[in-house]
Amino acid sequence: MRISGINWYGFETTDEVVHGLSNQDYKVILSTMYNMGYNTVRLPYSNQMVESPVIPSSIGYANSSGPINSELKGQNSLQIMDKVIAEAGTLGLKVILDNHRSEAGNSAEFNGLWYTSAYSETSWIADWKMLVARYSGYVDASGNPTLIGGDLRNEPHFYNGAGNGACWTGDSKAGGCPTGNAAQNWPAAATRAANAILAINPNLLIFVEGVDCYSGDCAFWGENLEGVKSYPLQLNVPHRIIYSAHDYGPAEYDQIWFNSTTSNQSLDAVWTKFWAYICVDGIAPVWVGEFGTTNDAASAESSVPGSEGQWFSSLVSFLGNQPLIHWSYWALNGEDHYGLLDATYDAIPASSLKQQLLSSIQSKLSSAPPGCGVLPATPLSPVAKAISSSSIGLSWSAVVVPAKCSVTYSVYRGASAQFAVSSATLIASGVTAPNYSDAALQPSTTYYYAVEATDAVGDSTASAKASASTLAASVCGAVPSNPGGLAALPLSSTSIALNWKTVPAPANCSVSYSVFRSSANDFAPSSRNQIVAGLSGSSFADTALAASTNYFYVVKAVDGKGASGASPEASATTAKPSIGAECRVVYTIVSQWTNGFQAAIAVTNTSSTALHGWKLAFAFPGSQQVTTLWNASYLQVGQAITLTDEGYNWSIAAGATYNALGLVATYTGINYSPANFSLNGSICTVP
Repeated sequence: MRISGINWYGFETTDEVVHGLSNQDYKVILSTMYNMGYNTVRLPYSNQMVESPVIPSSIGYANSSGPINSELKGQNSLQIMDKVIAEAGTLGLKVILDNHRSEAGNSAEFNGLWYTSAYSETSWIADWKMLVARYSGYVDASGNPTLIGGDLRNEPHFYNGAGNGACWTGDSKAGGCPTGNAAQNWPAAATRAANAILAINPNLLIFVEGVDCYSGDCAFWGENLEGVKSYPLQLNVPHRIIYSAHDYGPAEYDQIWFNSTTSNQSLDAVWTKFWAYICVDGIAPVWVGEFGTTNDAASAESSVPGSEGQWFSSLVSFLGNQPLIHWSYWALNGEDHYGLLDATYDAIPASSLKQQLLSSIQSKLSSAPPGCGVLPATPLSPVAKAISSSSIGLSWSAVVVPAKCSVTYSVYRGASAQFAVSSATLIASGVTAPNYSDAALQPSTTYYYAVEATDAVGDSTASAKASASTLAASVCGAVPSNPGGLAALPLSSTSIALNWKTVPAPANCSVSYSVFRSSANDFAPSSRNQIVAGLSGSSFADTALAASTNYFYVVKAVDGKGASGASPEASATTAKPSIGAECRVVYTIVSQWTNGFQAAIAVTNTSSTALHGWKLAFAFPGSQQVTTLWNASYLQVGQAITLTDEGYNWSIAAGATYNALGLVATYTGINYSPANFSLNGSICTVP
């Protein structure tokens, strides 16, 4: 069987439970995986979850289809994992456990190692032994094991800000990374853990990820397996090892191989060099344990060189041409920007194109789990009833569940009684109760519905049609309150960033914001000094301004009833014009992981006089939000940020460079670097 898998994360986070359970039943989510053609689920976990399981607070017990997750009430994280793995086996899905990190949290362990000060290597191995003993007895209806292997550690990496993370034997940039270096040699540690696991269950597969860099040759965290060529693992039980790589596109990190000359062939060469050679040359099997892309069409398929879509479609094609290489997509999770589902966790993929591409390389499962062999009956007596101006409730008679089957329902909606029941009119699937609430509808509009019952064999015929009309729209009857917390921050000699606090929308209203500007304080906002209207968010960048000029601002909230009063006034002065820059700034991304990164900032005083007291200002070009910053105090307003010296570092001599600034931040989408910096109001050069 070729592993054609999906990652479903959450147990490794501070939630300590797979995500999506606030909206959907865990059995429905697993059925969705199965019905979409995936045969394996990779379940990340943390050592903290294993050793100190909690009763999760993020589980819902009802949705529009009725009760959900009833079996999980009062269960702790480990007990919930028991039920998830058991249900996966019932469906015929296989499970790979993934030790994603030590402490509960997001992404890989930042230190790049398989242990931390709180969770030692001894704990890491002991937790693996406990889980293997716990789940080795879980089998499907045919008696085959559900747990097929363990991914020993997620994304080991050497470069962690200090250059003392995990390395692979023979790495010339890590002093050769000898096997005697027990604190850093990853293959030696993986061998110790693998042999301990195989002593309990010699039939399990052992998945060993690569590192980031090998002798100065760098890739994504966990992707670089070049060291296997000279230093493969030798386990006590032969033929158990599968090497694993994680690969991503430029949306994750803009590697040097993503450029205007990138082609399918050049990408194939990169993959072959870092990991595919292991399978192609017959050394051992390979599993691409993570790869993922966003849900717009251009990110799934594109001919633009160096683009996200070119990378993803090329990798899918590469895997299609290498059927012996296993894979698992990151991730199922609807809250993830790479998510296969949307935030509702219903059975409709967030991107049909992406799912279509992945389906083309799946190793198909059998059409039904053992035992279920009968189509369900047609749902009867559907009734639709208006709930509000934007929602309709639908109910029907539950069908009799065939022996050894489980039944869910699919709901279809059309604009007339003659609408066709098809994928184009499907609005919900995986519904477990004989009722459904349809929301986000137009007021005073008639909608028509049909229902099908589904089990592992297939779909029933559609029910009779039912219809209802939404109620008339409610009227917005109140003006919003005044916005507060307005702050202004200069970005450059021509722009100022504004940020304010949003106000609650009155009943039946939606709120937007208008911004007003003047060159004098205590001004009266009017149509003559309004510079923008209809803003939905709480920030705005005012551009095309004069240099070294003070500007004053107020904001009003607006809804269908009218405008609020003005916010308290805020002001800022644009920077001095750039007339021969007297500073230079180098901004370097030191390391990057899913939704987070570390950056270093070096500031050079290129003037002929020393600086005594400094402020460095710049704006992030994306969604970046600083969580930690060292050797300066900082203020972030929207995407604009100002760094101020701490006193002990207030002076930068003429011609000197201050290179002790650094930060850790989160981001979504592409992590572009800032392009413009100003120091004490003067624009700096940027390489």
